[in-house]
Amino acid sequence: MDGDAMVAMRNGWRERARLALGKAFAPAPDSAIARDLARGKSGWTDAVHLLWSVWIFITPLFGGGGYDLRWSLLTLASYPLFLWMYAKTLLAPRRIAPRYALAMIALSFALLPWYPSGLSYFVFGCVMLGTGHRGRIVRYLLRILLLNGLLYLYANRLGYPWQSLVSMLPITVIIGVIVSVESAAGEKDLALQLSHDEVRRLAAIAERERIGRDLHDLLGHTLSLITLKLELSRKLIDRDTARARDEIADAERVAREALAEVRAAVTGFRAADLAAELASARLLLESSAVALDYDQPPSLSPEIERPLALVLREAATNIARHARASRAEVRFVHDGSQLRMRIADDGRGGAAAEGNGIAGMRERVRALGGQLAFASTRGGTTLDVSLPLPGAAS
Repeated sequence: MDGDAMVAMRNGWRERARLALGKAFAPAPDSAIARDLARGKSGWTDAVHLLWSVWIFITPLFGGGGYDLRWSLLTLASYPLFLWMYAKTLLAPRRIAPRYALAMIALSFALLPWYPSGLSYFVFGCVMLGTGHRGRIVRYLLRILLLNGLLYLYANRLGYPWQSLVSMLPITVIIGVIVSVESAAGEKDLALQLSHDEVRRLAAIAERERIGRDLHDLLGHTLSLITLKLELSRKLIDRDTARARDEIADAERVAREALAEVRAAVTGFRAADLAAELASARLLLESSAVALDYDQPPSLSPEIERPLALVLREAATNIARHARASRAEVRFVHDGSQLRMRIADDGRGGAAAEGNGIAGMRERVRALGGQLAFASTRGGTTLDVSLPLPGAAS
């Protein structure tokens, strides 16, 4: 076999090994890592818990038999196997994941006659056993109590001191319950995020359907009329040229009117709505743990409502990103020919200078002939918009 063939064979083996490794460590759709990825977290988040495995390597310092040849060989043989089980617990489907946690516990029981560091495998197995329980804490605790009882009987018979065995129960219960509660909270957050995504998707579908209906109603009759006039002008072009020109001119006029109506409709579709923007701001701020209290906006002309909605959007974005607030409010005061919109939060405030966002809001308000007052202190930030309404509000 020549050199090129050997290189091609090695490359083929490497590619097959890479594909097999990727398939073996691909997360199942309902696995713990898939849940983290759906929440926008890194797949390596749960790897930080492996830092607790340092106890495997320091147990000999506390009377665990010392760092002899037997400890070294058992560690080299068992620790990679433990890492594989830990990874599979997070990558496997939810109904299968507990099997790998039980395999960690079985590994611990198998090594205990010669390997005191194996108690750490037992702790990891008990904690990871809660991965597939979907928040059923009582059932999980019963399993932990049963496993700890078996460990006590078995290890006590092997001559382990009772003090080291009794400490296993509170350790496994406390850490296991904490991990299970965090997992349940993560599932609820994911369900809430999915529900928000579904609401946004349905809203987008409804809006597309509405736009389609409006455009159909707007253009259907007009295009039919244009078609009829053009057909009539084609038939009249040789017999009555003057009338054919009139029909073509009518078709041109109808087409221009239809174009103006489409442009007006598209402008209406693009225009921001204050009520809709308030609802979006509430969802945005609630996702950042900020409670929003707001008034219903007055009825305004599109020329005024759209810039105000953009100002509100920018202010809500700033609160969500920078304010670290717990509460915000939006108030509207309509006094005769004046409209005042006040946006306030109880965040950290203290902005030393106005950024591009505030400058953009000020320009929009100034274009409407109004004024924007911005105040930011340690107690929060306030944005006051005052606009003249010469017959623009009802």
